[in-house]
Amino acid sequence: MTSLRIAVASSGLGHVARGIEAWADDLAAALAARGEDVTLCKGAGEATRPYERVVPCLRRESDGTRRLLKLLPRRASWRLGLGSPYDVEQTTFALRLLPFLRRHRIDVLHVQDPQVALIAQRARRLGLVRTRTVLAHGTEEPVAFLRRIEFLQHLAPWHLEQAREAGAWKPTWTAVPNFIDTDRFAPGRADELRAELGIPADGLVVLTAAAVKRHHKRIDHLLVEFARLRQVAPWLPVWLVVAGGWETETDELIEQGTRLLGDRVRFLIRFPRGRMPDLYRTADLFALASLFEMMPIALIEATASGLPCVVHNHPIPEWMTGPGGVRVDMAAPGELAAALGSLLTDSVRRAATGQAARGHCLANFSRDRVVDAILAYYRRVAAPRPQLATR
Repeated sequence: MTSLRIAVASSGLGHVARGIEAWADDLAAALAARGEDVTLCKGAGEATRPYERVVPCLRRESDGTRRLLKLLPRRASWRLGLGSPYDVEQTTFALRLLPFLRRHRIDVLHVQDPQVALIAQRARRLGLVRTRTVLAHGTEEPVAFLRRIEFLQHLAPWHLEQAREAGAWKPTWTAVPNFIDTDRFAPGRADELRAELGIPADGLVVLTAAAVKRHHKRIDHLLVEFARLRQVAPWLPVWLVVAGGWETETDELIEQGTRLLGDRVRFLIRFPRGRMPDLYRTADLFALASLFEMMPIALIEATASGLPCVVHNHPIPEWMTGPGGVRVDMAAPGELAAALGSLLTDSVRRAATGQAARGHCLANFSRDRVVDAILAYYRRVAAPRPQLATR
């Protein structure tokens, strides 16, 4: 079988710590380990591995991006794909990515940046590149946008069924989840990191890993619910660790958390990804306060690490955590605090739920199983008549 030339790209990789960037880095590494002809294209940083290339762009937080948005009339900026800082980053990244795709005759480009996918897809239709682009849908784009995408990877079967019900299904679409390296993210202890964070070895740690913001990730709700838990059970030796990327609301949330929880909260902003496995091993359980998710990588990292997970009562986290999840109505005050208290005071249940989480992850989201499915989809996408191949 002819080897495919694959590019995995992320405009934020090298300067932003989010699930999208982690996805790109992990996928390229897994493909390279398989011996596939893959290149990881990143928007910043340095090319530290043989298969990496840096594609410079105007970063979303840069002064140049802010100046450009001030200079352009708003109506013109939206038409040019420059309506927001993230749009500027994606567009400038995509325009510099196209020559690489053409020069190296890339067969399949895989991205989660929606604007990058759209620009690369248009470039193929104009005959500028031969590359077919797969968008892994992780950014909650509306159905009207998804209809424009030829090759779409939904990250959960529920998302594919929702699109089908909305009349937006295409025979070239698929549903393949994110994956996790279950050898790297595995149960254990990380007492040195606990000591570094100033948390006693016998303390109970609730961990969340998410962008530190109110909207979507609802870190403010987690802080309030944890404070409620502390009021109800002040004798519990419990600490909250919040790890995630910086957002415009982050400083206010740190101030709120410190005011509510004092020394019982630790904020780890832009915590190094290489240390994340140990961070999960410092925890006793994982909590995700968001009401809706596409497929958060942090949640499968937590299940792989053997942590019981408290999540919202929704089909996606239910599917992701299986018997290792405790589902509550995150919109209802007190529900999260009650679930945390129930698990933290029952070590037997906590251990059994964590073991079930690990087993569910191994069966459904292990690296080899998912990468096999991704490679099979690439071959269908690259086929001379991909629609017929998909059917």
